[in-house]
Amino acid sequence: MRVWLSWGPGYLLLAVLAAVALAISSLIVVGGKEPVEASALVVVLGILLRNFGRVPAVCLPGIRAAEKLLVLGIVLMGFGLDYHKVLGEGRELLTIILVTMTVGGGVTFLFGRLAQLSREFSLLLAAGTCICGGTAVAIIAPLIKAKEEETSYTIAVIALWGVAAILLYPTLARLPILEETLGVTDNRFGVFAGTAIHSTPQVVGAGYVYSESAGKTATAVKLVRNCFIAPVALLIALAYARRQAGAEGVKVNYAKAFPWFLFAYFLTSWLGTEGYVAADYVKRLEQAGKLLIILGMAGVGLGTDLSALRRVGLRPFFVGLAGALAVAAASIGLIAAVLT
Repeated sequence: MRVWLSWGPGYLLLAVLAAVALAISSLIVVGGKEPVEASALVVVLGILLRNFGRVPAVCLPGIRAAEKLLVLGIVLMGFGLDYHKVLGEGRELLTIILVTMTVGGGVTFLFGRLAQLSREFSLLLAAGTCICGGTAVAIIAPLIKAKEEETSYTIAVIALWGVAAILLYPTLARLPILEETLGVTDNRFGVFAGTAIHSTPQVVGAGYVYSESAGKTATAVKLVRNCFIAPVALLIALAYARRQAGAEGVKVNYAKAFPWFLFAYFLTSWLGTEGYVAADYVKRLEQAGKLLIILGMAGVGLGTDLSALRRVGLRPFFVGLAGALAVAAASIGLIAAVLT
């Protein structure tokens, strides 16, 4: 009970930022539509408040727990996902996910070593880029005994490039020249967001900034991608153990590492697709889920600390950029080649 109470002030701050973002978004209308998405705007507001304003210390526990709201929002949004559409392209999606993970992780690690970063630092950047952002970093860091500053910097880099993706990718995808050249559709952008952006909150945010349909696809693809965190952590732990003279091995808590809400998401998708929930209730549940996602995105913005980049230097920053661009390029190429 004390833990829940400690989250209250932070959750209240998230709600205030979400309300402001929704209000501003509704005031900007172009051609009958609201081009400034609340999910993107709330991230900007959070970054500004965190880095150029003042966030009360009492709010920090709730901000750190913002991902719980996001997870619940994702589960509720599952009611509106037609899983037949996703499963119909299962093999193609799996190919895109695996290849983009391999390319992104390999390029990031290679550039990290070329930039004379430690092997541990390079592994953290690679894992955060190719699997699920800060979650992968948090799980893998203790396995390879990474330094605290390396872990903090990696999380900051992943958060920053993820925020940049939320703001830039949907905008670029809507440019007529790219839309026509790349054949961008809601489904294609959703697959791109799910494979090319780092962490789940960032993927969800970018997807829903583009469109609701793209957001659903991006979420589903990202959750499949998250499933690879356990085997990748195992491989990294075994490789690190072999390199350590006299090491006895490292145990991985897979029960904690695995994204169990994945099952809840696909359960709600199945219930909605098979008609076990009335259409009007599905719409209400989706609206509630979208609101929770906006609250979670406020936490992403408030959790982005730009000062970490100034303290450590710019080399890891550019390594993270190289990895992000490599993943995006691989995703675009594979989507064009594999998806019809």
